[in-house]
Amino acid sequence: MFDYISSFEHAISALKHEQRYRVFVDLERRAGQFPHAIWNGPDGRRDVVVWCSNDYLGMGQHPKVIEAMCRAARSMGAGAGGTRNISGTNRALVQLEAEIADLHCKQAALVFTSGYVSNQTGIATLARLLPDCLILSDALNHNSMIEGVRAAGCAKEIWRHNDVEHLEQLLSRAAPGRPKLIVFESVYSMDGDVAPIKQICDLADRYEAMTYLDEVHAVGMYGPRGAGIAERDGIMDRIDIVEGTLAKAFGTLGGYIAGRSAVIDAVRSHAPGFIFTTALPPAVAAAATASIAHLKASHCERVAQRMSVAATKSALRKAGLPVMPTETHIVPVMVGDPELCRQASDLLLDQCGIYIQPINYPTVPKGTERLRITPTPAHDARLVEQLADSMVWVWRQLGLPLTKRHRPLDRPELTVAAAGYSAASASSRIRTF
Repeated sequence: MFDYISSFEHAISALKHEQRYRVFVDLERRAGQFPHAIWNGPDGRRDVVVWCSNDYLGMGQHPKVIEAMCRAARSMGAGAGGTRNISGTNRALVQLEAEIADLHCKQAALVFTSGYVSNQTGIATLARLLPDCLILSDALNHNSMIEGVRAAGCAKEIWRHNDVEHLEQLLSRAAPGRPKLIVFESVYSMDGDVAPIKQICDLADRYEAMTYLDEVHAVGMYGPRGAGIAERDGIMDRIDIVEGTLAKAFGTLGGYIAGRSAVIDAVRSHAPGFIFTTALPPAVAAAATASIAHLKASHCERVAQRMSVAATKSALRKAGLPVMPTETHIVPVMVGDPELCRQASDLLLDQCGIYIQPINYPTVPKGTERLRITPTPAHDARLVEQLADSMVWVWRQLGLPLTKRHRPLDRPELTVAAAGYSAASASSRIRTF
């Protein structure tokens, strides 16, 4: 008889051996006190500061967003009640799609249950509707985009990350008149670099290709109204399909695509990931609409966030920490070893009250393991200083190299002896990336 359970146990053991096993950190976000949260850890409840949230602007805590959600729930209930086709198209969702279309200056928008689904089913559906479509995908595209390309079942070419010369070589080999879909991101979330969008659009025009731009890590963050890098660079009109999320800078939940009416209607009518799933609840849709509308008009969150990012990068670099160069709000600090990366995360959480998730393979290539820091407007100068001091202390505990010499530094807030830290106890806690 086949031992089914042993197969699953072996799969988990392999992940643990490779330092890739995921143990989730149990957090309670505290409304009105972001970025502080309660960590329900092995030794009880403790206050921690979250430095790796995708709620980049703290909009998940904004009074307007919370009130919109509560008001919609009180008036329309908790759930959507069905798929979009069967009773689930609520008024709040229709208004949200109109708000998104206006944000990106497109004719129409379509909301999905997550950014992952919008990429996976959006890309696959678009490509399948184009006869003999050739998909050209950036080498560092997100897993959701990769899965969308795979699900399309079309011919594909992978172009070297942000290498427009390589992209042109691949485009030039395609037969004239063949449908082509260029799939790429604006901000790449692990390295924090930005795509050469204008040059990609130039190639799309020259070789008659459609463009599909993932602005997940840029919407809300860049541009006069928070529509992303394409808006910031004044080239929104050159993008055929924009994909975004409501779960990062907008602080809620869901994903979407926006484009010309015919394109969006075709996806709406053919995408299994849209047709056969329950719609977003009206309370979530109303909260997302309130967040988008606020960030269209308000600049203070983006300004404060950029100041916090600049201060964090400066403090970490001055401390001699290996901050990877980036022009965006993503602040990656290189470790380069999965075990040390996990131990650094454990030390920061257990001993310093700072939560930063380790980023390991397969999210990043082996040998490039890192801590990914995302400062928000709520991370003030005191928290930035605490972060820098704590990371220097951790680097010393683990024997990781610093680029500068420092004065002797006790672990902030708490002595090592009082905390009862040992390398063995830290290595017993393995977290997700």
